Amino acid sequence: MKTITKIQLRNFKKYQEFNVDFDPELNILIGDNEAGKSTILTAIELVLSGSKNRVETAGLDTLFNTSVVQDFLASDKKLENLPVLIAELHLNEQDNPSLNGRNNIDGIKTDGLRLICEPNEELSYEIAQVLTQPEANFPFEYYSIKFVTFSGEAYTGYRKFLKYLTLDSSQINNEYATKEYVKTVYESHVEQPQRIGLQNDYRQQKTNFKENNLKPINDRLSSYQFAIRSGTKSNLETDLTITEDDVPIENKGKGRQCFIKTEFALQRSNPDQDLDVLLLEEPENHLSHTNMKKLVDRISKSEAKQIFIATHSSLISTRLDLRRTVFMNSKSTDPLLLKDLPSDTAKFFMKAPDNNVLEFVMSPKVILVEGDAEYMLIEQLYKSATGSTPEQDDVHIISVGGTSFKRYLDIAKLLGIKVAVIRDNDGDHQTNCVDGFVDYTADNMQVFYDDDDNNWTFEICMLAANFKVCDELFTKKLRKKPKKNEKTTLPEYMLSHKADVAFEMLDKKANELVSPDYITRAFVWINE
Repeated sequence: MKTITKIQLRNFKKYQEFNVDFDPELNILIGDNEAGKSTILTAIELVLSGSKNRVETAGLDTLFNTSVVQDFLASDKKLENLPVLIAELHLNEQDNPSLNGRNNIDGIKTDGLRLICEPNEELSYEIAQVLTQPEANFPFEYYSIKFVTFSGEAYTGYRKFLKYLTLDSSQINNEYATKEYVKTVYESHVEQPQRIGLQNDYRQQKTNFKENNLKPINDRLSSYQFAIRSGTKSNLETDLTITEDDVPIENKGKGRQCFIKTEFALQRSNPDQDLDVLLLEEPENHLSHTNMKKLVDRISKSEAKQIFIATHSSLISTRLDLRRTVFMNSKSTDPLLLKDLPSDTAKFFMKAPDNNVLEFVMSPKVILVEGDAEYMLIEQLYKSATGSTPEQDDVHIISVGGTSFKRYLDIAKLLGIKVAVIRDNDGDHQTNCVDGFVDYTADNMQVFYDDDDNNWTFEICMLAANFKVCDELFTKKLRKKPKKNEKTTLPEYMLSHKADVAFEMLDKKANELVSPDYITRAFVWINE
């Protein structure tokens, strides 16, 4: 199995420098907008393609890191200081001398491919002339585009070392993209000798159709006659499509097209012809929640392909194993890896209800609460206690089940996210909040709770801190038509109507609410 073990980028799009190791089977690139997920897929595709035309079509002005270009133009603009763009893929052992060498950033002997865009030495005089111009003018047009292996050999698109396919759901209705997809999948399912034979048969069938079916019509014509298109733009591979229930995929809805194309690309038919690398750009686009789960299940069962997925979806990252995830942030160029996440935590998120892992990982500071009532009131309590808002202080509030706290803290351990856990003491603060979290004591993690065991849950703590408000809002409700022998107290009422109570407090008395002391301490700590 041929795989990419590492990518290294220099001055490529948003990255002045980027390095990350890859899993041999599955790599999930997850992050917010402009985080660089698509950049990684683009770099992989360009290097594997060996196509100078693709680089020129993309445009060096869009591929070069903007900051590097601007810094150069603001400098003394010496020719020898012009930046160089490098995209480099390290490969597993291929047993191919053409791939092996030290022609790479690390200078180590290994297999790999690289794309280099650098000033063309033969045009040094012309470049120097451009650089003397007073206006800001970067000489993109004077750069050479080279594809070389780590041994130093040049390669092109006609000499592909790994078979790959890119599926971009944003281009799902693009006619050219669909044709390229069908062509690539066809080539992965049919060996070259058979493809050549089929092309010949197809051309002969066209000739026979002209000579037999069109002949009666053409016999009635003189100078001009009807014929069937032939040539590179009209052959078997360009005319092929894929159908489901006799309906061409281009006539299917976008969601179904996404699903069919991905599932078909994942199929195995001929081990010698199979794809080596599959690049999926936001496969969740256009898919319903149910179909996305089906797609995740299909991807998880894939074999003999290295898969790269760029996504915004927490469901995809967690269901396919967080340990294979590369988290990317628009505010940082450093990838975050969870390959050392405990196995039981990774499995927990695979099976747990839909969660907020992406929100958690993308946030520098997080407050975790347990339950709907806490989540509904926590933002207002934050405002009351600090005079600010969570958004202004870059604090993200996430509601998780009480049993999930430690799972999120396992992630925080690896990524250094600052996390305040606000939880109930459940009548025994020492056991539940101190001893139970002894393995989660760190500078970036702290558990906050009421140390009075009588204040065992959030509603009781809110009642203690806001008795007047609670009495005014809810005591009168206890007097309205009580059931026979019912002796509901104010605490009992609040505990049996948690969400309704929280909503009414927020709706009618928001500006009068006082934050319980242990919650206020959490607010202060998270902003230290």
